[in-house]
Amino acid sequence: MIQPLHIRFEDLNSMARRTRSQTSATDVTRLQRPAAELLYAEELQNLVKLDADAPRPAGWQLSPRSVLKFILGDGDLEIKPKFVGQRSFLERCIVALATNRGLMLIGEPGTAKSYLSELLTAAISNDSTLTIQGSAGTTEDNIKYSWNYALLLAEGPSDRALVPAPLYRGMKQGKLVRFEEITRCPLEIQDTLLSILSDRVLSIPELPDESRTLYAQVGFNVIATANTRDRGVNEMSAALKRRLNFETVHPIADIHQEMALVQRETDQLLAQAEIPLSLKPELTEILVTTFHELRQGKTADGKALESLSTVMSTAEAVSVGYAAGIHAYYYNQGDINPEHLVQSLKGAVVKDAVEDLKKLDHYLNHVVKNRTSPVWQQFYTARKFL
Repeated sequence: MIQPLHIRFEDLNSMARRTRSQTSATDVTRLQRPAAELLYAEELQNLVKLDADAPRPAGWQLSPRSVLKFILGDGDLEIKPKFVGQRSFLERCIVALATNRGLMLIGEPGTAKSYLSELLTAAISNDSTLTIQGSAGTTEDNIKYSWNYALLLAEGPSDRALVPAPLYRGMKQGKLVRFEEITRCPLEIQDTLLSILSDRVLSIPELPDESRTLYAQVGFNVIATANTRDRGVNEMSAALKRRLNFETVHPIADIHQEMALVQRETDQLLAQAEIPLSLKPELTEILVTTFHELRQGKTADGKALESLSTVMSTAEAVSVGYAAGIHAYYYNQGDINPEHLVQSLKGAVVKDAVEDLKKLDHYLNHVVKNRTSPVWQQFYTARKFL
């Protein structure tokens, strides 16, 4: 006869912590996409030590000042910059998370809303994995809790039979919870947050009297994200909007900052893939200038361009640079050239609108063609790969 496996919720937490510790110590280099708290574990540990006596909100591992340093970087402390944005904007985001209101990040796709929410949760809670991915199929079970039905039938409703979802765990452990693409969820699913954001209480009516109410521990809050392209798919209720502080994440306006970011992130991705290449600065300039001009709908000297239906985001530019490096390494003996950029650019620009390919071709023939530097001319010649 098979014996039931008895594991308490606290034991699961302990096992998870041990697993995360082992991962951070040994296997981070083998992970395709390490969580921010694993990737930057050393920086976080150093900031925690420096923050020993610093004032901070209850339940936070870092002070608000150190959270800002972790995100924007600090050369004196050897903290890498991770996000390009105004200090005042980030300060407002951090302050919002210390209040009794949640934080709502909105903006164009590819402006690093999700990455910013990950950095914030890593710095504040040391755990960015309490994530709800919004979609048309998201249910309350994915947000709050569900049940182990074998235990439920055998023993009835109990803490052992309950399977915690991110919101339950965040409230119980006093951590931040990320709700990605919240407006992709139906309105009735979004509004499950109303009482939680207002009263910081989760009702579990199936449990006995002493366990049917879960009170949020200090440190709990919610960071939600939504992109402005499809925010109206399921428009948020006015009641939910009142419980969130809205902040807009804008595309990077300074082209030199964008170049530095694309160069840094592309080189980091290539290094993680064990590809001994780096995107040449002149190719980074071509890549970022192309994205910048097509995104803004005008050239650097003010000439108007037709806007594309797709979003020419910084994240897409990093993906194009990364793909160009991989292409060159495996097919061209490690020499990244404009041809690789053009071939990767095609997949980034043309999604489901064929007209965008014509607009890109127009850009190459009427803007790039007139630029005289050799590398821009190579970029123009490579248009044959479109």
